[in-house]
Amino acid sequence: MPEGVRWLSTKEASDRLGVTLRSLYRFIDEGALCAYRFGRVIRLRERDLERFIESRRIEPGTLEHLYPARKGAPKHG
Repeated sequence: MPEGVRWLSTKEASDRLGVTLRSLYRFIDEGALCAYRFGRVIRLRERDLERFIESRRIEPGTLEHLYPARKGAPKHG
């Protein structure tokens, strides 16, 4: 096992992401987030969680559908 691996509990990981444990388990079950089972305990590597966070970065200009332009509002540009 590589030295310096920092393991997180599912509670620590869900707190860091700001999501429920149920959402965290869904991310794991869908294959979006790597996790490891040691007996009955599930652990996540801190670096895997950091990669997951970075992979969820929102690109500028991709949320326009959430705030449609108002009628009569001037266009910026």
